[in-house]
Amino acid sequence: MTSAELGLSLSGSRESGADVRSANVTAVGALANILKSSLGPQGLDKMLVDDIGDVTITNDGATILKQLEVEHPAAKVLVELANLQDTEVGDGTTSVVIIAAELLKRANELVKNNIHPTTIIAGYRMAMRESIKYIQENLSVKVESLDQDVLFNIAKTSLSSKFIGADAEHFGRIVVDAVKAVRIVGPDGKARHPVGQINVLKSHGQSSGESVLIPNGYALQSSRGSQEMPTMISPAKIALLDFDLKKHRMSMGVNIVIDDMEELEKVRQREMDITKEKIMKIIGAGTNVVFTTKGIDDLAMKYLIEAGILAVRRVDKKDIKRISKCTGAQLMLTMATLDGDEEFEASSLGSAEAVVEERVGDNDFIFIKGCTTSKAATILLRGANDYMLEEVDRSVHDALCAVSRTFDSNSVVPGGGAVETALSLHLEDFARTFDSYEQWAIAEFAEALLVIPKTLALNAALDAIDLLAALRVRHNASLKADDPKKKDYRWYGLDLLNNKVRNSMQAGVMEPLVSKLKSLKFATEAAITILRIDDLIKIAPDPEQNMEGM
Repeated sequence: MTSAELGLSLSGSRESGADVRSANVTAVGALANILKSSLGPQGLDKMLVDDIGDVTITNDGATILKQLEVEHPAAKVLVELANLQDTEVGDGTTSVVIIAAELLKRANELVKNNIHPTTIIAGYRMAMRESIKYIQENLSVKVESLDQDVLFNIAKTSLSSKFIGADAEHFGRIVVDAVKAVRIVGPDGKARHPVGQINVLKSHGQSSGESVLIPNGYALQSSRGSQEMPTMISPAKIALLDFDLKKHRMSMGVNIVIDDMEELEKVRQREMDITKEKIMKIIGAGTNVVFTTKGIDDLAMKYLIEAGILAVRRVDKKDIKRISKCTGAQLMLTMATLDGDEEFEASSLGSAEAVVEERVGDNDFIFIKGCTTSKAATILLRGANDYMLEEVDRSVHDALCAVSRTFDSNSVVPGGGAVETALSLHLEDFARTFDSYEQWAIAEFAEALLVIPKTLALNAALDAIDLLAALRVRHNASLKADDPKKKDYRWYGLDLLNNKVRNSMQAGVMEPLVSKLKSLKFATEAAITILRIDDLIKIAPDPEQNMEGM
């Protein structure tokens, strides 16, 4: 009996075995091909236009994949993979997708040669574990043992593949200083460098080279509540409010019935006095700067101007929380006390060396300088237009993450395809120690890693085969040699500007160890996830729903 006769028919389509694997590999390959040309210092940018005509120009892998509306379920795994790399590491989003796609393509070829997917998955896992072990033992260097400015080189390497690569020196210094400025030592004695404490602001005008770092300060795009307020307060005592400073009104549903006209005037006067008392209590605590997330009306503004206070209204919640951290001020939701009175204590004020309003480009900015409690830094980016500013922002964020991760892991690896080439040769030898089918999977894993140096060379319009041969010769010599000079060949990577190979460490082309380890882990896991799929069942929509939708 057929499945239909048994009542087991499927209302929809089903693909299985080789068909679904080939479809998945094609979809993933198409996605990786979009990103391939944007890898490396000579990579090209993509222009993405969404359904309402907004334009994004970028070569950041995660941003490109976010903008593409990917329908295919297997390709969506790669989009999530790039997002994961972006949140975990911040940099290396393009390479992780390219490696995953290459691993999958090669796995599919092995399946066609009658090697079972389970065997390939086992081989890939072995290769990944061996790769991570080999990188940690032979290819990583502790930051302290290098005499050059490692962090600056890490930032420069991250920025070199971006739109602002020409200004990498300038932005590299800004990024390193910003990350150093937010160093926090935790209770366990470990230092952390939270990138979230670095505020990045964008302002039109001038060139990207005019971008500046405001060390130990916070800036927000806002202006004073009134032009009569002072533009600078020093030293600043800061109050953070999460309520309106407006004329007091009765609560909803409260009515006052008044017969006498004089009484009405008294009620109005009392409403004004309540607001005045509230403001006087804030001023009485020694406040000279007020930030509020809500509004300030003209009546309240008058009292604040008379007291010489700088007030900023409609501040974003995210900004006010950061200001609270930096200055030590408490965010006040209300002034009510347990006794039913209203009180404003001086202990809830924050302090800073100065609060200044300055005009940058077309916009006014409030700068809080010399934060006392926690470390903070603000990078003010300049640029000709929105597209440029957005891309500079993304590039700087990647570099900040790379430098922060280097501080945390305290180890670096050479860039320019050095790690992938060394791993490829090592895994080829490692594969030959197995006399089972896994040998083929490990050998294909080794071959797949070479996609990174190949793509780097192709994007720079160089002969990939020639450069890769030169690179493999150097790395092979380093594996076999006892001579210390030849041992240094393991640091060799591509020099795409001069069409040769060179010592990446001496040239200052470095990446954080964490970035490499995680990209290998994530790429392997993503390839395995898609490789495990041997059946794709699409349930057909209910015909009744279709009729209702028409």
